[in-house]
Amino acid sequence: MVFNRRRMIEQTPAILLRKVRWSETSLIVTWITERFGTMRTVARGALRPKSPLAGRLDLFYDAEISLVLNRRSDLHTLREVSVNSVFDLARTGTGGFYLACYFGELAGIAAPAMHPSSGVFDLLRRGLRFAQRRAPTMKALSHFEKELCHLLGVYDSTGEVGAITALASLYGTIPASREQALKFLRP
Repeated sequence: MVFNRRRMIEQTPAILLRKVRWSETSLIVTWITERFGTMRTVARGALRPKSPLAGRLDLFYDAEISLVLNRRSDLHTLREVSVNSVFDLARTGTGGFYLACYFGELAGIAAPAMHPSSGVFDLLRRGLRFAQRRAPTMKALSHFEKELCHLLGVYDSTGEVGAITALASLYGTIPASREQALKFLRP
């Protein structure tokens, strides 16, 4: 933690889940973090050619981020990004990418904003590494869902209620990206 003119700069490991254009030169970036759960940051000037953030903000990048927390809103200010590992789409293929999208979307729902979520963060990190190294399978998808149920305390060890059913009842729905991922999975 570093102090900067009455504002605290926080640091945390993070994985980039989503980014959208906010202005001509800025982005709104959604992260899942170890310390703060799912959070949104504004990356001012990130689209400028000489920005220190240029090339450091892409889907599923695993990074250490520095940010200033906003006390009045859920939109915080991104200061720095140090990329630890990148998600290489060329290695994953389409199926691996869709599997990663599903993992990211599900983890983003499971990690509440501004609450430590180290277990969900770690599960997503492991899921992304798997999706990048191996061909996507139904077994991998099921394993991720079961592990998430264990973390959330909704796993039925009797086997009567499947992980997907438990997650659907917990959140009311399952991300649509699951259907996309299923099209590319091997048994």
